[in-house]
Formats: sequence, C-alpha cells, structure tokens
Amino acid sequence: MRLWSRELWRLVWPATLGTLVGWLLVTPGLGLAAGLVLCLVYHLRQLRALYRWMTLHPEQEPPAASGMWGELFDQLYRYQKRQRITQQRLRAILARIQESSEAMRDSVVMLDRHGDLEWWNSAASDMLGLQAAHDRGQHITNLLRDPHFVSYFKAQDYREPLTLTSPIDERRILQYQLTLYGDDECLLMARDITRLHRLEQMRRDFVANVSHELRTPLTVLSGYLETYSDLAEQMPPRLGRGLSQMQAQTSRMQNLVNDLLMLSRLEIDQGGEDHRPLLMETLLDGIRRDALALSHHRHEVTIELECHAQLVGSEQEIRSAVSNLAFNAVRYTPEGSHITLRWKTHSQGACIEVEDNGEGIDPVHIPRLTERFYRVDKGRSTETGGTGLGLAIVKHVLLRHEAHLEIDSHPGEGARFRCVFPAKRLVSST
Repeated sequence: MRLWSRELWRLVWPATLGTLVGWLLVTPGLGLAAGLVLCLVYHLRQLRALYRWMTLHPEQEPPAASGMWGELFDQLYRYQKRQRITQQRLRAILARIQESSEAMRDSVVMLDRHGDLEWWNSAASDMLGLQAAHDRGQHITNLLRDPHFVSYFKAQDYREPLTLTSPIDERRILQYQLTLYGDDECLLMARDITRLHRLEQMRRDFVANVSHELRTPLTVLSGYLETYSDLAEQMPPRLGRGLSQMQAQTSRMQNLVNDLLMLSRLEIDQGGEDHRPLLMETLLDGIRRDALALSHHRHEVTIELECHAQLVGSEQEIRSAVSNLAFNAVRYTPEGSHITLRWKTHSQGACIEVEDNGEGIDPVHIPRLTERFYRVDKGRSTETGGTGLGLAIVKHVLLRHEAHLEIDSHPGEGARFRCVFPAKRLVSST
C-alpha cells in the first residue's frame, strides 16, 4: 500500500505543479496537461527499459529504477532466476531419462496426444526402423501399419500387450505395450521376445508330439487290459486287483493325453471356421446327461434357461469347456450335491454358469485355478481322476470366443463358475 501511495503522489505532484504554473500563466488546463505528459514520458521510458531488458539482455541484471518500477524489475528478475534454475534442473532430469532410455534394450517411443512421434531411443530405431530425419512428427500408424496394431492403437484398451512380427524383420517377434500418461499422451514400449516365442513354440511342439505318440501305446495297453479284464474271474485275487488299478491309471493317462492334445490344438489353431449359432438348451442338456453318467446319478444336475438368445461359437469347444466345469463339480462335491447349469443374461452380454452347493474353494486359490496342473487338494484330485488341465482348457476356449471366466466361491458356500460372452456373440433365436 505504501508503494502505491508513493506512486500516486508521483502522479499528483507533477499534475499539481503543472496546474499552478498554468494558473500563473492563465492557462491551468494546459499546465495540468503538461504535468500529466511528464508522468507519461517517465512511465514510457521505464516501459521501454523493461522491453529492452526482457528482449535483448534477459540474462543481465535489471535496469536501475525506483518506486513501483524498481520493485517490478526486482520481482521479475527473481522470478526469472527461479525459472532458470527450474529449467536447468528439468533439463538435467530429462537428459538422465533419455540416457537411461538409450541404455535400455527395449524400444521406447513417446507419442503426443494425436499419436505423432516425439522422441524414441536407439533400440526403437533398430527394432522398428524409425529414422529421426524423416519420421519425427509422423503418426505412429503411418509407420506401424499392421492392421492388428492399428486396431490395438485405436481401441485404447492397453491392459494386455500385443505380439507381432517386427516391421523390418519378420524373423523377430516383438511385444508392444502402450501406456497413457499426461494429457492423453502415449508411451509405446516394444520388447524383443523372439527367443521366448521360439521356446514356447518348442514347448507346444514337444507336448503335441509326445501326447500324439503316447496315444498308440496307451490304446494298445487299454485294449489288452480290457481283454484281460474279461478273464478276471480266472485270475488270482491279487492279480485281479492289480488289473483294476492298471485300467484306472491307463484311463487317467488317456484323459491326460487327450487334454494335452486339446490344449495344443487350442494354442496352435486359430479357430473360427466352425463357429455357428448354438441352441443352448440342447447343448446344456447333453452336458447334463454326461455329468449324470459320470456321477452315476449320485448328484442332482438341473438346467435353468433365463436367456433365449443363441451363442455364436464352436460347439465342440464350448461343449468341452462347460463339460470340464460340470465334471469338476461332480468330482469335487460330495454325493447328493446339487449342480445347476444356467444360461442367463449378463451386463456384458450373456453367460453360462455352473453352480454347485459343495464345499467351496478358498479365495486364495482362485487366481491360480486356470494354471496348468494347479491343484487345490492334490490328493483328492488324484483320487477323482482329474488331470489338472480342465480349467486351462476352459480359459483358452473362452479366449478364442472373446469371453472370460469369473469364479465366485468361499469355503462352505459352494462355487459358481461363470463363462461371460460379449453381446456381439449373441443372436436372436427367433
């Protein structure tokens, strides 16, 4: 306030003095105007000094001035000094980030809110073929033109990575991951997973080949065991018990081989050729009969149809997935339990539920249930003849149908397995 009062007096004194001089010369108005002009000239000179300092010599100390202009110069100088220190610190941080990104083996590409390229490291030049001289400012889809990447970029659902071949070398397999940050800007990272991809392919081929080769000796063993079982009454009791155990283990081995072959086919085959609208009542009724046969009618299995739409998919694969859920419910619930096969609407489309009132599952196990060979109770799973691959098959089938698995269960409260299908997979039954 004192500063503004002082500046006001600086304006009043020249005006008053000019008015007095003009009054003595019988022209008070002219004197007042002359005093105001002097004030205006002073402020214009200070404004000119500010302009020259800010545009020509901003790094130098501000011009000398008093009063309000001196305070303004000092405040601007201090603010400019703080901003200069902040800029230097940010430049140092940015330089360290760029240096660390350059040291990474993974590609790092920064995109603006429009998807145009701003910066990338040397690994991106090697993997993606980006060139600083030509590609800066280009839209990412102008350089990565694979339709799968374009769809992935436009969908803006980056929870899962995308695996594609390198745009400059088809022998290299890259995994792309987009992350949003800031003002809808994107960070694109690409990893070279060629070695992992080859190892995974070797694993798939090994499992498929071994499983296929095991089928023939198992079929021979099973045939001979069936022949010997017809003569079980003529054998000593000890041999009869051994024969029964051999048949049970051979059957279990055949189930394991069949599940491994099914998983291999689901992983290798793209599928989609046999997709057609499925009549859910007929499908679930067939699964119900199979579950009752497995249970020897010791469980109660019912069907509830709350949705009248048809599901577009592979009948063989959907039957396999739901049968695995139903058979698990039979195997892992006590006799007399009630199992429900339900086709109902869902907020995302529709779902198939397999619900039982058995012992339930501790929620700690639920995240790992779809892993291969994962068992909640290893001893009980062996006794019931499970292979440990059923839920892995369910997971792969659902992925091929753009669906997902939801599991609700608590100890003593039974279990509910829900296969959720998107609305685009449904067609009207009329």
